Amino acid sequence: MKRIIALLILVIPGFLAGFGIKLMRDMTFGILHSPIPYLWLQFLSGLILFIGGLAFVAGFIFHRDRKRNKVQDRFKK
Repeated sequence: MKRIIALLILVIPGFLAGFGIKLMRDMTFGILHSPIPYLWLQFLSGLILFIGGLAFVAGFIFHRDRKRNKVQDRFKK
């Protein structure tokens, strides 16, 4: 059960990061989505979603590896 919960915790930010990439790609091709009034705002929101999702997944993996002592000496507590 713990593994399923951990997978769900990682899938949701991963999905948000993927949606952020889609928003940035659509801005490149000039496709504007309805709730966002400007292309630059769409790109900025996509960038925030992408960086936030990526940071969450990376932090989760780093925390897990630190718990299991699989990181370099400079990252250990």
